[in-house]
Amino acid sequence: MDGTLLRGRSSFPYFALVAFEVGGVLRLLFLLLASPLAGLLYYFISESAGIRVLIFATFAGMTVADIESVARAVLPKFYSSDLHPEAWRVFSSCGRRCVLTANPRVMVEAFLKDYLGADMVLGTEIGVYKGRATGLVCAPGIVVGKNKAQALNKAFSDACMPEIGLGDRKTDAPFMKLCKEGYMVPAKPEVETVSQDRLPKPIVFHDGRLVAKPSPLMALLTILWIPVGFLLACLRIAAGALLPMPLVYYAFLALGVRVTIKGTPPPPAKKSTGQTGNLFVCSHRTLLDPIFLSTALGRPIPAVTYSLSRLSEIISPIKTVRLSRDRIRDANMIKKLLEEGDLVICPEGTTCREPFLLRFSALFAELTDQLVPVAMINKMSMFHGTTARGWKGMDPFYFFMNPSPAYEVTFLNKLPNELTCSGGKSSHDVANYIQRMIAATLSYECTGFTRKDKYRALAGNDGTVTEKPRLEANKVMGC
Repeated sequence: MDGTLLRGRSSFPYFALVAFEVGGVLRLLFLLLASPLAGLLYYFISESAGIRVLIFATFAGMTVADIESVARAVLPKFYSSDLHPEAWRVFSSCGRRCVLTANPRVMVEAFLKDYLGADMVLGTEIGVYKGRATGLVCAPGIVVGKNKAQALNKAFSDACMPEIGLGDRKTDAPFMKLCKEGYMVPAKPEVETVSQDRLPKPIVFHDGRLVAKPSPLMALLTILWIPVGFLLACLRIAAGALLPMPLVYYAFLALGVRVTIKGTPPPPAKKSTGQTGNLFVCSHRTLLDPIFLSTALGRPIPAVTYSLSRLSEIISPIKTVRLSRDRIRDANMIKKLLEEGDLVICPEGTTCREPFLLRFSALFAELTDQLVPVAMINKMSMFHGTTARGWKGMDPFYFFMNPSPAYEVTFLNKLPNELTCSGGKSSHDVANYIQRMIAATLSYECTGFTRKDKYRALAGNDGTVTEKPRLEANKVMGC
């Protein structure tokens, strides 16, 4: 896998991702401190000895369910961004595909089977006791060198050995000799990676806090930055929560948070004339979308949300109202809020990090004709401000822990009456039109995915049941 299917030969970044996402910053620090020992053993003793150290430092004491969750929800995004184009061209052209890897099978199998179409994964097996990884390796040991050849012999009979074998180092020679043809992948890390549109299934959803793949240097910088970043996040949150909204934009700017405003928003509704409020219909990137919309407008705009942690409600500088997912009750509540003034809603119902828009719920289009589409986009360099598996109360802190986070708010033209329900359009037509309008502005792609699809993909359930169906690639559709 490393150096063959992937351009990079080091597996440290992927062990570091598991360490941080399951064990937190202390486990990442432990892995980082153990990595020099792993490197010495790798170069002076054996490849197997070095990998054993990384496996123990990463997995010892972790629950297998947590490891599988990270392997399914976090690692595929990083693995797919490092695919070797020539190795992938050969691999994808074969009928049946088997991957031999020194990496723990539990860590790589989800990506290889779900996203690359591998039929079989022969990797290192780790010890498990009462649902927790021991950090030790099961017999026959690390799948390298002769162990790869033995694993291949065991999986295939002499009469049907693989036709093509791919490798990248001398220790791959034993298993490659068993194949009818063998090819070495040259070490060229500068080669461009495979584009996402060439994968069998697009990666629409992914989880995890880290934005960049953590090399040893990046892991060290992350560990050193977290205490400083947390204090900076507290200061930024306090500025947003305590200062008057007209001053928040300037406070954010002084504290390194960039807010870019494009387009011309409509004036606030006037209750004295009987005019109902404008409904700002936003794309959903983080739970901070309504706050940055209010920052761009210079006045607090109440927001309706599907779910929000108690901590986020407490520190929010704007009024937040929970939706009950009861259609009639929610509709009446939104109508009442619009009678009081402007309102913001994110009809996707959940966030998406990739350049896709999830399906827009059509309820909002039935309630008012004063619809203002808003395209929201953000940029983070170190931490993601969303999570599906972790505690959502930390989402705003992680966003503001980035050294210089940014938000871009683009106000689009208010929908003309003929494109609303009053003009004869169905609510679904209105919702789909606004989805396409925002997607075109952001150069995103529209999808039919929903909140349930996201949580099934990342958490293995839809919020109420524990099942693990796979996403279907054909749900992605052009705008």
